Amino acid sequence: MPIFEYRCDACGHEFEELVLNTSAPPRCPKCGKGKLEKLFSLPAVSSDQTKQRASRSQRARNKSIRRDHDEAEAARIRAHDDD
Repeated sequence: MPIFEYRCDACGHEFEELVLNTSAPPRCPKCGKGKLEKLFSLPAVSSDQTKQRASRSQRARNKSIRRDHDEAEAARIRAHDDD
């Protein structure tokens, strides 16, 4: 089944959605916005050690992405304030 995980850019709500080729693009069930970030989903793994390693790696990537997003947002706000 093509179930994807998303995070809403507007409100930060994370959710899963079944997406078929014939489906309309998903929208946030909390706020109704359509600007979503598709999240990385971990596949089923065979051991606790593999799960922990994959989780640590993904958390580090997510932290880096969040930092980049935060820096871009701060730059956007500074540019807006300068106008």
